[in-house]
Amino acid sequence: MQFKVEATAPGTAARAGEFDTAHGSVRTPIFMPVGTVGSVKGVHMRELREDIKAQIILGNTYHLYLRPGLDILERAGGLHKFNGWERPILTDSGGFQVFSLTGIRKLTEEGAHFRSHIDGSKHLFTPEGVVDIERTIGADIMMALDECTPGTADYSYARKSLDLTLRWLDRGWKRYSQTEGKYGYYQSYFPIVQGCVYPDLRREAAGRVIEYDADGYAIGGLAVGEPAEKMYEMIEVVNEILPKDRPRYLMGVGTPANILEAIDRGVDMFDCVMPTRNGRNGMIFTRNGIMNMRNLKWADDFSPLDEGGASWVDEAYSRAYVRHLFVSGELLGMQIASIHNLAFYLWLVGEARKHIISGDFAQWKPAMLENVTRRL
Repeated sequence: MQFKVEATAPGTAARAGEFDTAHGSVRTPIFMPVGTVGSVKGVHMRELREDIKAQIILGNTYHLYLRPGLDILERAGGLHKFNGWERPILTDSGGFQVFSLTGIRKLTEEGAHFRSHIDGSKHLFTPEGVVDIERTIGADIMMALDECTPGTADYSYARKSLDLTLRWLDRGWKRYSQTEGKYGYYQSYFPIVQGCVYPDLRREAAGRVIEYDADGYAIGGLAVGEPAEKMYEMIEVVNEILPKDRPRYLMGVGTPANILEAIDRGVDMFDCVMPTRNGRNGMIFTRNGIMNMRNLKWADDFSPLDEGGASWVDEAYSRAYVRHLFVSGELLGMQIASIHNLAFYLWLVGEARKHIISGDFAQWKPAMLENVTRRL
C-alpha cells in the first residue's frame, strides 16, 4: 500500500495525502463510517456512496465473527461481496469490544477469552486467530489484536498491558507474514500504539511498532476516559516518532473538534460511532453548531435542516419536520440524522484537506472549531 503526502499545512503537522488499496484509493484526512456488523446503521450502501461520499468504511471483527460467522462470509467471497460495498474496508481487531465485555472476558498470554454477548458461548481471540479471521472477512486494512487500556489505568497496569500488546503484535505479525489473502488481493496489517496517558510508554510503543515496517499505524487507547488535552498530548508524542510516509489512524475518535485537533497534529484516518449513534438520539452536527432536534425551539422552524449542508437531506427537510419525526418516534428521523451527520463528517475532513492543500489550514481551523462546538 503506497501512501503519498500531497501537501502539509504551514505551522501545523496537518497533511493531505492519498493511499491505494485493492478496492480503490482513499484521500486523507478521511473519516470512516462504522459498519459494525457489515452495515452502517440505517444507511443504504447507495447513500454511503452517492450522498455521504464515503471512501472507506469500517467493519467489526468481533461482531462479524459472531454473526453472520466466518463460514457465511467465506462462502460469500468476503465482506465486500456479502454486503455489496465495493470500496475499501478496514476491520478493527475486536480488542476494544472484548475490552468492553467487563465481567465476561479474561486476558491471558494466550489471548482474550470471552463469552458471546449473544448467547454466552465461550470463545478465544489469539493474535494469530484474529489475523485468520480478518483474512476471511477480507478487509483491505486489518488491525492487530491489542488490549485497549482504560484511560484511567495506573502506570503499573498500563506497563503490563503494553507489554502484552507488544508480545501479541509480534505473534500476529508472524502469522500475517506467513499467510495471504483468501480472495486474491493484498491486505495491509496495522500495528496499534498503546501506552495509556504515559508519554514514556507511548514513545516506547511507537518506537517498537515501527520496527515492523508496516503499511500504516494506528493510535489506540484514547478517548476512553482521559481528558481531551491528554489525548492531544499523546497524539503529539506518538506522531513525533511514527514515520511521515505512512498513514496514521486514530481509533474511535471522535467529535468534530477532536478530529480537527487531531488533523492539526498529523492524524490521517478516523472512525467513530458518534455521527450515527448521536444522530439516532436526535443530535445533529452542522457547520454552524450542534442541534438537539427534540428541543421545542425547532417546533416551528421551517428553515432547512442545515442550509447549504453536505447532503441532499439538509435542503429537503426542515428543522420543524425532523423534530416532529423524533418526537413522534419515527424511524425516518433517525435515518435523516444519520445520513446528515455522516455527510457532515466527510464534508469536514474534506474541507480540512482543501485548506491543507491551499496552505491556510492554520487560519481556517480556529473559526471552524468555534462553529462546530457551538450549541444552537
